[in-house]
Amino acid sequence: MPPGLWGRHFCLWGLFLWLRGSVGGSGDEPPTPQPNCTDFQNARLLQGTHLNVRFLLFTPSDPGCGQLVEESSDIQNSGFNATLGTKLIIHGFRVLGTKPSWVDKFVRALLRAADANVIAVDWVSGSTGIYFSAVENVVKLSLEISRFLRKLLVLGVSESSIHIIGVSLGAHVGGMVGHFYKGQLGRITGLDPAGPEYTKASLEERLDPGDARFVEAIHTDTDNLGIRIPVGHVDYLVNGGQDQPGCPTSIYAGYSYLICDHMRAVHLYISALENSCPLVAFPCDSYRAFLAGQCLDCCNPFLLSCPRIGLAEESGIKIEPLPKEVKVYLMTTSSAPYCVYHSLVEFYLQKPRNKDTNIEVTFLSSNVNSPVKITIPKQELQGKAVMAHANPQCQINQVKLKFQPSSRVWKRDRTTIVGKFCTAPLPINDNKQTVCLPEPVNLQASVTVFHDLKIACV
Repeated sequence: MPPGLWGRHFCLWGLFLWLRGSVGGSGDEPPTPQPNCTDFQNARLLQGTHLNVRFLLFTPSDPGCGQLVEESSDIQNSGFNATLGTKLIIHGFRVLGTKPSWVDKFVRALLRAADANVIAVDWVSGSTGIYFSAVENVVKLSLEISRFLRKLLVLGVSESSIHIIGVSLGAHVGGMVGHFYKGQLGRITGLDPAGPEYTKASLEERLDPGDARFVEAIHTDTDNLGIRIPVGHVDYLVNGGQDQPGCPTSIYAGYSYLICDHMRAVHLYISALENSCPLVAFPCDSYRAFLAGQCLDCCNPFLLSCPRIGLAEESGIKIEPLPKEVKVYLMTTSSAPYCVYHSLVEFYLQKPRNKDTNIEVTFLSSNVNSPVKITIPKQELQGKAVMAHANPQCQINQVKLKFQPSSRVWKRDRTTIVGKFCTAPLPINDNKQTVCLPEPVNLQASVTVFHDLKIACV
């Protein structure tokens, strides 16, 4: 490996330690395990690269108690039910050799959302220290998991009932396990699959659509710790795949500055398990094109079945065979439950102008909503954009419109424009969904106007 790469990642690792130390612990301490229950290991810093894999089974009858299952006899004597689906959670790189703070919540959410066996793969000892050491353990870990799954198959578990959920580096572990099983496992979910060392890796080394019957990935940090390329049948690029709302933008925020975007995928998935509000996404060539209102339905390639984050079979997509590496986009809020409603907003000028026309649009309801800007290019009549809001359209009371002035600041811009405002909820599968204000809208530069919106609930 080139010395520059070693230095770059070693510095990143050192920065992790410095920032982690600057803010102390995570503040999310796991509960003390009950007697006869097994918790995750802790590894010694810089001495934790020895692979020591353990499999902890959690069942609906006792979701807080991890049962150590190593041999077939352990599995048979536990509460494991071979007739149910089996979900494996695989964590990623652990800087300080501690149990992931999100595991307990994740396990409970899975058990509430699905009647299934949940197995957490504890490889803290092999994932601690220097990132490269954890990467070197991926193949060995994948072989250990494959051997464990073979024991489940002997007990009558079907390959198609196995769902691997891998976080960061754990996503590529899941991909390699799926590769060993020739893509016959039921499902692999990658939660912001790791980027360093994997962006240019071969298909055999990283997660890819051939690793299971259905492979999905949720990307939230493609400009830093997450992988930049698509790796599944469906790849969710949340808020464009980077810079998640609510995450710190300054290094002075400490450890959270480095990890917040990357871990948002985990919290989004947990929220999707816990809440009924939809995290629906739309196929598009780019995030910019999505925001510009160029991708308003899921007709191509999903035949109107928009994918959504969660446990729905094949993410709710109803098409066979599944297309590969389809990028889908969605926006979220800054905190749980994260879900928003997406709407198209349009403005039609009565007359074209010799300059770009910018109109700020804000939906008003009981919740605060972020405005969006519609730009109508010069000599054109129509402009559109996609906006996110916390309430369904039928709960929106008013729309606020503001025609933004030109860049001339030495005198007041008194320009007035006239046009029609329309909106429709996404996905737009029928033109009857579009609602327009009944009268033409007059907008003077810098003057805000309000109009009531009356949209029936479906």
